[in-house]
Amino acid sequence: MALTADDKKVIKCFWPLLSGCSEELGAEAMGRMFITEKRTKTYFPSFDLTPKSTHLKAHGKKVIDALTEAVNHLDNIQGALNKLSDLHAYDLRVDPGNFPLLAQNILVVTAIHFHDKFDICTHIALDKFLDRVACVLTSKYR
Repeated sequence: MALTADDKKVIKCFWPLLSGCSEELGAEAMGRMFITEKRTKTYFPSFDLTPKSTHLKAHGKKVIDALTEAVNHLDNIQGALNKLSDLHAYDLRVDPGNFPLLAQNILVVTAIHFHDKFDICTHIALDKFLDRVACVLTSKYR
């Protein structure tokens, strides 16, 4: 589903809240994914996956920073995430089903931490954005 002009506006206005807490929010989203979908841990065999670990915070920050790059290029998410898509598909060979799982957990964490600003329009826009990112990241698997 394509992002509308209104979706893009909502995302651009809301995203600084998330990017300002990238380590914490990214780590929490990943931690939730690892708890609810145990199989996703297999890609991180040497990581300390306990809540608030330095490994989880560092990778969580990478995730949110990559999403920030996509937010900065909403008209060309494919181009903004091309190298990341290559890395996950060809080098890391991450199960493409993991991207929607992480997206769902990012939405949950966002709703928990920003419940007063997470209205239906924001929810819809972020859901569409994260779905688009997941599609881009899985596009090289075909």
